[in-house]
Amino acid sequence: MTNATGARGRIDKREAILTAAFAVFARLGYDLAGVQEIAAEAGVAKPTVYNHFQDKGTLFRAALAAAAEQVAAANLAIVEGITADGDPRRTLGRAARALARRCCDEQSRALRGLTHVQLGRFPELLTDVHAVTAGRLGDALADRLARLVVAGHLRHCDPAQAAEQFLALLTGPLERRSRLGTRPLPAAEVDEVADHAADTFLRAFAA
Repeated sequence: MTNATGARGRIDKREAILTAAFAVFARLGYDLAGVQEIAAEAGVAKPTVYNHFQDKGTLFRAALAAAAEQVAAANLAIVEGITADGDPRRTLGRAARALARRCCDEQSRALRGLTHVQLGRFPELLTDVHAVTAGRLGDALADRLARLVVAGHLRHCDPAQAAEQFLALLTGPLERRSRLGTRPLPAAEVDEVADHAADTFLRAFAA
């Protein structure tokens, strides 16, 4: 029981450090963020951070990987709501709004910003983050769209390409209007983009 409690405590501290690290990196950037600030944010001693992560670079990569997993999980939960039951226009419209809002939230914008700004220092990050977020989302969405095709709601098509088109209709305008995530968008504008994306997609793919 003592060993289990100790292991749980170590996991909790690691998670607290990763959450704090992402917040500090997002607020200050990689160069200005210090391990001492991250330790203080996490409520642990500085040596505790080094007990889990050997240096700031390792911590940075781990913090972004953890954030990417959280973003991916939230997006996959949204896509799971796309079912072949009921009106596909309502189902896809609701999913489009939820995905657009998630794309524009603070965590997602910070993840994209940190990934691109530090691309020169950590070139593998873009591939890793993209595989977890966009890669999993595209695969899950393709699976759901395939079900809509089978149910007769969408015309016969390649579900993977259809998913790519759906996400492009969402993210393209959002990235342009937000200036690559550097400008927060009002919720009404985000919903407007999502509604237009869903409508355009259905005009092209509806059965």
